[in-house]
Amino acid sequence: MTRVLIYGDSNSFGTMPMASFDDDGIFDKATRWGGVQAHGLADVDVVVEGLGGRTSVFDDPIEGDYRNGLRVLPAILHSHKPLDLLIIALGTNDQKARFALGAEDIALGIGRLAREACASGTVGQILMLAPPAFRPAGAFVEMFGGCETRCADLAARIETQTRREGVAFFDAGHVISVDPTDGIHWSAKAHHVLGTALIPVVRSLLAG
Repeated sequence: MTRVLIYGDSNSFGTMPMASFDDDGIFDKATRWGGVQAHGLADVDVVVEGLGGRTSVFDDPIEGDYRNGLRVLPAILHSHKPLDLLIIALGTNDQKARFALGAEDIALGIGRLAREACASGTVGQILMLAPPAFRPAGAFVEMFGGCETRCADLAARIETQTRREGVAFFDAGHVISVDPTDGIHWSAKAHHVLGTALIPVVRSLLAG
């Protein structure tokens, strides 16, 4: 059966917008964008590997090194092989103030994941998904402080990386925006819109 793997962070895991760090609501599988996509691609096995706090290639000194997406990528790819399509949906947590990264370094990190995936021999095609622009609010203002300036052109930088790596690109910011509750996570409606918008994109890539 055709298999698609979504490799992402809390917005793939299904974390609801958070008014405080104590909030731990999670959308059910059918509501998450991966679940919406799976429903529309009934003949495709859509596997979601989402982890809150996951970065592209950076160790997190506070939340744990295991959130470094590069560290566990090979194991996850080989656990689900063969993969017809890998969707890399990262770049959110790289924008945290603790990393002090600009858009170019974040895009380079995501590009590194694409290269590692290609080198693994487990993946047919790759789609890089750029997150919508952030507007940190409430509890996340300090954690993501300055990201609006440092990462203002992140989507464009990720798109440039896709051309360098020869993989596909989709800018989530063209169809959804962050929820104003925390300015980081997505509403149920946004999940539905994104999942629906990606169905024809994935179909086209799989048809290849």
